[in-house]
Amino acid sequence: MKQRAAIIGASGYSGEELVRILLNHPHVGLAAVTSRQNAGQALSQVFPRFASHPTARTLRFSDPDAAALAGKADVVFLALPHGLAAEYAVPLMAAGCIVIDLSADFRLHSTATYREFYGQDHPAPQLLSQAVYGLPEVHREQIRKSRLIAAPGCYPTSILLPVIPLLRAGLVRSTGIIADSLSGVSGAGRKAEADYLFCECNESVRPYGVPKHRHLSEIEEQLALAAGVPVTIQFTPHLIPVNRGILTTLYLAPTDSFSSPEEAAALGVRITACYAAAYGTEPFVRLLEGRALPDTKNVVGTNILELAWRLDSRTGRLIVMSAEDNLIKGASGQAVQSMNLLCGFPETAGL
Repeated sequence: MKQRAAIIGASGYSGEELVRILLNHPHVGLAAVTSRQNAGQALSQVFPRFASHPTARTLRFSDPDAAALAGKADVVFLALPHGLAAEYAVPLMAAGCIVIDLSADFRLHSTATYREFYGQDHPAPQLLSQAVYGLPEVHREQIRKSRLIAAPGCYPTSILLPVIPLLRAGLVRSTGIIADSLSGVSGAGRKAEADYLFCECNESVRPYGVPKHRHLSEIEEQLALAAGVPVTIQFTPHLIPVNRGILTTLYLAPTDSFSSPEEAAALGVRITACYAAAYGTEPFVRLLEGRALPDTKNVVGTNILELAWRLDSRTGRLIVMSAEDNLIKGASGQAVQSMNLLCGFPETAGL
């Protein structure tokens, strides 16, 4: 018998990707989708790309109602803005549903940090102790045991997967970390704002959220857990004129200097071994070899994160680069990956 799934907020970009994945998931049946503006319309009307799927022709959008959804679904995905997602998580958890939240509401353990970065008190602090940060490559066993998963943000995924193994192994310092990220416009969500209109974004590259982007809160909390000490990083996101994809470049200080070719070679062996131990058998992390470097065109449409690194003998820095699809590995695909773990399905199912 298939697991029943519902998506609250299915009309956004991440919601649409969830629809695509779950319609074709071998162990899940899509039982409900909600959207206030599209209530009453068939899924195939709102998203014609799915019109050939029989479920899309019969399933209609409804208004979000936690009590009604609890009776229809075993797993509920919340593709909602922060603050609003928690309002649904509370009754759904009480009703016995598995909740996978794609907003920021349950990514942080600290209510003070949530207030600092999101400008309001946390709407459901009583659930924070039950939430697991849904980065499967890092928290796989905790995800299996949880009923409330906080799917990571897109930028954090592109930063945390490259850095956490290095911090855990003591190969890089926890201070002086710099992250520059470039994201496609879909990362801003499906909304009508002047900054994201075609004429504003096309032929344009610009930074934003400087110097304190909201995603810094979860990035620094997760890095601190890996390092065992508080971590503060410099993070600058940029908007680029593509639909989707994130490319991140990280600048790190190795704990050991490499002033000679021999020292550089020895450090390179340790870095290679570290990443191989962390991700060598991971289905959704691709470690690039030789001269290959991450490229968004190779990961868009997939749940894959590409990763490569270089040592710079002139500056003494380690440069690590990653690429991912912000809507899949950075959002919906990773959320389904966590669901697969939690429900006992093959981790790659539907992905």
